[in-house]
Amino acid sequence: QVQLVESGGDSVQAGGSLRLSCAVSRFLDSIYCLGWFRQIPGKEREGVAAIDDDDNTSYAESVKGRFTISQDKAKKILYLQMDSLKFEDTGMYSCAALFSGGYCYPNPGEYNYWGQGTQVTVSS
Repeated sequence: QVQLVESGGDSVQAGGSLRLSCAVSRFLDSIYCLGWFRQIPGKEREGVAAIDDDDNTSYAESVKGRFTISQDKAKKILYLQMDSLKFEDTGMYSCAALFSGGYCYPNPGEYNYWGQGTQVTVSS
């Protein structure tokens, strides 16, 4: 159904910026959610940001004001612009999709399709 492939992960200095991309096989014509999540080995995935088909967004408090989630429906690409990166932003970042539902939140358990992830490492 839906395939997602992340890219853009890199090692970056604290305070720097990075832009992640997620290529989506298809966008839904109805209600959907696309989200970004991150994970440190041994710990559960943490929600970062989410966006719906109408560009409504939701962010984790820890990234609010620093990260921006967006989408290019024509190109079928989901983005995560990360500014003012902190060491604690380090993790494997994955994008995910959810069919239908109400307002989108980056709650990992609610998403059905996942990419493999791209590593983001922030040095202090």
